[in-house]
Amino acid sequence: MTPSELRIGELHAHASVGVGVGVGVGVGVGVGVGIDVGVGIAPVPPVVRLTLTGTADAPAESALNEMLGRLHGEAQRAGAREVTVDLRALEFMNSSCFKSFITWIVAVRRLSQDQSYRIRFLSNASLHWQKRSLHAISYFGGELVAVESL
Repeated sequence: MTPSELRIGELHAHASVGVGVGVGVGVGVGVGVGIDVGVGIAPVPPVVRLTLTGTADAPAESALNEMLGRLHGEAQRAGAREVTVDLRALEFMNSSCFKSFITWIVAVRRLSQDQSYRIRFLSNASLHWQKRSLHAISYFGGELVAVESL
């Protein structure tokens, strides 16, 4: 998925998927034998990120549904293990848009274990509505959903 932009009224959404490579270094020491150093390179699961800013209200609902559907499909195609949703600059989200996230979580819960991925929400600790609303979403999502307040 190439970066995708969405602007509806006061809502701005940016979604992207990136692929990385992890590098690990291991050192083993054997007494009286010498030092054995190994370097391994392994692929890292794709990074999938959605950032929402502004306000998500009624005019944004259908576009948000479409964006989440595309993001869900792309996360599966890329083999993502986690999708990060950054809400720190989102000032308001109405209940219809929250329902879009519930629908997405239900879709993830229906996936087989090998296709499933976690959803991690980044929230703004100074916006109390986020704390209340994301607590409910995390309760509903169970172990699939994590919320970090920054």
